[in-house]
Amino acid sequence: MFQARNKWMTLFSIAVLSCQLQPAIAQQRPVVPATFQELPDPTSDVRSDWSAVKSGLHSSFVSIDKRYPKSVAPQISVDKDQTLIGWKGERVSAQVLIWSAQSQKDLKVEVSDFKGQNNSRIPSNQLSARFIRYVMTDEFASGCGHRKPEDFASSLSPDMLDNLSKMDLDAKTVRPVWITVNIPTNAKPGKYEARVSVSSANQKTQQLSLSLEVLNVQMPKVADWTFHLDQWQHPSAVARVEGLKVWSDEHFEAMKPIYKPLAEAGQKVITATLNKDPWNVQTYDPYEDMILWTKQKDGSWAYDYRIFDRWVQFMMDMGVNRMINCYSIIPWNNEIHYQDQSSGKLVNVVAKPGTPIFEELWTPFLKDFVKHLQGKGWLERTNIAIDERERAQMDAAFSLMKRVAPELGISYADNQKTYQRYPDSEDISIAVGHPYSLEDLIDRRNRGLNSTFYICCSDAFPNQFTFSDPAESTYLGWYALASGFDGLLRWAYNSWVENPLQDSRFRTWPAGDTYIIYPKGRSSIRFERMLEGIQDYEKVLLLQQALQKKGDHEAMETLANAIAKLNNPKRFEGWNSDLNKAKALLNELSRKL
Repeated sequence: MFQARNKWMTLFSIAVLSCQLQPAIAQQRPVVPATFQELPDPTSDVRSDWSAVKSGLHSSFVSIDKRYPKSVAPQISVDKDQTLIGWKGERVSAQVLIWSAQSQKDLKVEVSDFKGQNNSRIPSNQLSARFIRYVMTDEFASGCGHRKPEDFASSLSPDMLDNLSKMDLDAKTVRPVWITVNIPTNAKPGKYEARVSVSSANQKTQQLSLSLEVLNVQMPKVADWTFHLDQWQHPSAVARVEGLKVWSDEHFEAMKPIYKPLAEAGQKVITATLNKDPWNVQTYDPYEDMILWTKQKDGSWAYDYRIFDRWVQFMMDMGVNRMINCYSIIPWNNEIHYQDQSSGKLVNVVAKPGTPIFEELWTPFLKDFVKHLQGKGWLERTNIAIDERERAQMDAAFSLMKRVAPELGISYADNQKTYQRYPDSEDISIAVGHPYSLEDLIDRRNRGLNSTFYICCSDAFPNQFTFSDPAESTYLGWYALASGFDGLLRWAYNSWVENPLQDSRFRTWPAGDTYIIYPKGRSSIRFERMLEGIQDYEKVLLLQQALQKKGDHEAMETLANAIAKLNNPKRFEGWNSDLNKAKALLNELSRKL
């Protein structure tokens, strides 16, 4: 939802207008059934030849870097053994592929305890095997812009990690399974072995061997991670898919499994709103108000912060507490609304930065907001956030904030080097691939200021669409290392489409751009691989410190060279190989610590 999208907004502004006039989300029929059928495969793959596949159930470990089409008989070398390597406290992953030319009932995948030397053990409750579900996706094509499904190649993509204990396997299809291992912080270093059991109602159980090497190095606690992860939350979407009244007790309860994984991935920022939907309903669900403005009969203003306070405290209780980024003093349509006590009506106003009405409406709010934040003890972590706007508007907004509320921080997405004109901005995010100065980033870091890069619909690589290569999500962490950024901003964590369990396509962006987590807190390949890259980022920083302390300059240079190869925001030949080589080097050097 950045400037790259601006030119497309008029294409559906009329459709958006009807959404804006609708009342707040009320209780409605939920759209998150416990079980569901995947959409039919729209590709010619459904006619693939399975005649060479022997009868029965087949299984093999496969690369986590690949997505496997649902209707194509696998052409792979069967691998019944795989080894994972990780630090204490790290989450590591493997992928198993299951296929059959005949239908299979009650397919199950179970993982045993990990057993090591000297009776050491990692219990099976630290492991999971989740069926990967297929969602409809499309293609990048031209990136941002209005999309008619019939104009884009569609296919089924394996992405969502479901929590089913068993499921049926249709004839002539494959079913990938995601294996997750959460290595305990107190695990004894060494090698472990576990069994992955694959069975169905009419087939004998197959056994695969999963090995784990736990290195004698420990991940820091998530609260101590330095990677600045900022994924915008969308509470209203949760209310809609769960069929709940927005901001009800039941709504907040339903949000716990959605935002807990985000907190556990090291999220640093709470996404909050100041008035009406700051993005002019670019998402399927409008953003519901968090702060209610009222113009009283005597002309003074009153602000109801109860929803805002509950939301912020909710996320802080989840463990997200570094920043509160409040959108936006420059909404996409420059509109704000308020309840007029005299008329009893909701009044909508266009208030462009630099105009008298802008200052008239925002000045009393900003002053009152500062007082409220001071009372809550949140002022120092709160930023007024702006999603890339025109230079003149940003200048006018910054000027007002500096005059009437200098205590508030500023956060914005940047693709015009705004940070050089406002060098003290607390939190900036620069469009991936946009020119920037590494010296400026270093200077900002030395002054305690935060600098990230962002990706959106205009970026073919690296990105996290449902058709993107899985390793692109891991590449993001390594790109941050290589380019000097402190982390990543991505605009949509859970801005769900109409039916997110089955179809990830949306009216204006490439499929999957609007969400990375699924209803009920179901994870995705993209989320797990992104977490992998964040962990790598933290591990590299610790490794660099250890090598510096040891004075191992040769190893430091070797590692720096491997990282430097990944300082590229455009797809290049061999990128995935270079990434895996850097990861292997990280493990090799970690063994020597």
